[in-house]
Amino acid sequence: MSTPRTAVIVVAAGSGTRLGHAEPKAFVPLADGTVLSTAIAGVLAMRETPAIVVVVPGDRADRVRDELAPRVAEAGASLDVVAGGTTRQESVARGLAVVGSGIEVVLVHDAARPLTPALVFDEVEAAVRTRGHGIVPALEVVDTIKRVAGGEVVETVDRSELRAVQTPQGFPRGALDHAYRTADAEYTDDAALAAAAGVVVDTVPGDVRAFKITVPADLHRAEQLLAERLDAESDTSPSRTPAAAPDRPRVPRVGTGTDVHAFAADDAPLWLAGLEWPGERGLSGHSDGDAAAHAICDALLAAAGLGDVGAIFGTADARFAGAHGEVFLAETRRLVEASGFVIGNVTVQIVGNRPKLAPRRAEAEALLSAVLDAPVSVAATTSDALGFTGRGEGVAAIATALVMPA
Repeated sequence: MSTPRTAVIVVAAGSGTRLGHAEPKAFVPLADGTVLSTAIAGVLAMRETPAIVVVVPGDRADRVRDELAPRVAEAGASLDVVAGGTTRQESVARGLAVVGSGIEVVLVHDAARPLTPALVFDEVEAAVRTRGHGIVPALEVVDTIKRVAGGEVVETVDRSELRAVQTPQGFPRGALDHAYRTADAEYTDDAALAAAAGVVVDTVPGDVRAFKITVPADLHRAEQLLAERLDAESDTSPSRTPAAAPDRPRVPRVGTGTDVHAFAADDAPLWLAGLEWPGERGLSGHSDGDAAAHAICDALLAAAGLGDVGAIFGTADARFAGAHGEVFLAETRRLVEASGFVIGNVTVQIVGNRPKLAPRRAEAEALLSAVLDAPVSVAATTSDALGFTGRGEGVAAIATALVMPA
């Protein structure tokens, strides 16, 4: 088991009286488990296995530990279960107190958001490491917002600067420790507490599936979404072969992918082959513009028969605004493996005048190979001053991927 660099504190100590159940909210049945067990599934699906701390009502700590320990251990993660306090803030503080000394990043997540995709956890963690401060997932507010007093509308609030904030909320370990040590008031979330202590907090795109279960209608919505997910997985499972379909040989499959991005007009940083290139002009795009990572995703999706990058990671999806290539690659790997394949190897060739790849080729190959858990070869070439790449207007990438039936 590798030493984790990230810890996830899952807060599950609330009573959830508005849900109308006798049990605390986290222990209400959901699908074939509970709200808490469903939330833990999202944490265990993270790209890098974290240390997990679960905060629960004191009288349930032993039971939760016994129930979760085998599942968490099977995933190669560590588990601590601690008794919560009388407030959410006190519960998080108790969870933070048992986080190991080697942890660099701490994510705090509400079990009441059980359908939060692993992709959100990965993006929050990556953003904390890249930006070095607090990160929260947030959604744009789409409804018109009114300020009301005594039932009467007082004014319409400008929603352009408003965001609906979700969890997990991520922080550098030292910054969160300091914020909790110096807190002198109760705050509604960790971001507010951290900001009061002087920690910078900004956002990454949230996900509509990360909604909070508060009232019975929310629980019903979660049940429906889980049922739809299970139906979809059953329908696409490799084991489901139509009766009339002949057996097909289990042979490797090959896919190709391409991507193109123009250089940005502003001073955005350049991300290419999963790496940041200081001093280089960035690429424009809905995400970070990493043409190499996107071409690899395209090749893998094609090989597995899952469509293309545009269909899976559309520009209309706010979750991927500004997302790094690692996020796309990790989610593509998950989709490929969920479809019954393993990645054999990948090659990608970058076409452009800059940056100079040779000095960082090994670094790029190591990073991409680690994300995909498969060998990745990276090459680069120019186009002899021909076309948009030759004129220095952008970068192109061409990738080939081999996948095999699991």
